Amino acid sequence: MTSDARECRPVATGPDGSDGLTVGRAAALVGVSVKTLHHWDAIGLVRPSGHTGAGYRVYSGDDVARIHRVLVYRELGFPLAEIGRILDDPAADARDHLRRQRTLLVERISRLRKMVGAVDRMLGASSTAMRLTPEEQVEIFGDDWQPAWADEAEDRWGDSAQWAQYVERAGEMKPEDWKRIAAETDALNADLAAAKRAGVTPGSTGANALAERHRASMSRYFDCTHSMHACIGRMFTADLRFAGHYDAVEPGLAVWLRDTICANAAAHGVDPESATWR
Repeated sequence: MTSDARECRPVATGPDGSDGLTVGRAAALVGVSVKTLHHWDAIGLVRPSGHTGAGYRVYSGDDVARIHRVLVYRELGFPLAEIGRILDDPAADARDHLRRQRTLLVERISRLRKMVGAVDRMLGASSTAMRLTPEEQVEIFGDDWQPAWADEAEDRWGDSAQWAQYVERAGEMKPEDWKRIAAETDALNADLAAAKRAGVTPGSTGANALAERHRASMSRYFDCTHSMHACIGRMFTADLRFAGHYDAVEPGLAVWLRDTICANAAAHGVDPESATWR
C-alpha cells in the first residue's frame, strides 16, 4: 500500500486527542487533490496541525478553513506566494480576510454581470450593423466587452433571415438606443436572478411573464417565435460560455432560465425538446 493510499483513511486522532481529517478526507472535502495538499504543506502554505502516531497528516477544522481561504484567493488569480503573505499578515484577523475576499468577489461579479448583459444584447451582431465604433461598444457594454464577438456571431448566423432582420433594425439604432437597451437588459437579468433566488417555479404565472419579457428582448433584433425561443433556451446550457455568464449572475440561473423558457414555450403549444428554428 502506498503512503497516499494509507493517508486517505477517513479519520485520525489529532495531537490533542480530537478527531481530525486525514489528507485524503480533507482533499475530498474541499475539492482538491491529495498532491495539491502535499505541495501546499511543502511550501508552508497550509500545514496540517498534527500527525497520527504513524506520522500521517491530520487536518483540523482551522486547517480546513485556511484551505478554503486559499481557494478563494486562488480563484481570484492570486499567486500562491502572495496568498501566503496575505493569510499570514499579523495585522489582519479572520474578519479582515473575509472582508477582503468579499470585496474582491463583488468586483469580479460586477465585471461578469456586464459580460452577461453584453452577450444577452448581442446574440448576433456586427459592428457595421450596430453603427458603433469598437470604442463606443466598450463604453456602452462595459470594459469586458469584446467587439470581435460580433464577427463571431455573424459567422454563426449570418446566412439566416433573422440576421438580415437584425442588420436592418440595428442599422437604425443610435448610441442612445443601445444605452437604453443595455439598461433594460441589466434590469431583466436582475429580475431573473431575483426570481431564481425566490424559488419561482418554471411554468408558473410569474415565470412565464419573465420568459415573455426575455423573448421580447430578443424580438428587438428579430421576430423571435416561441419555437426559436426554446432553441435559444437550450443553447444557454449547451454552450458553456452562455451557461457560465448566466451562472455568474446567479448560481444555477442558466438551467432555471432554460427551464422557464421551455415551460413557457410548452404553454404556447411548442414542444421544447423538438423545437426548431422557425
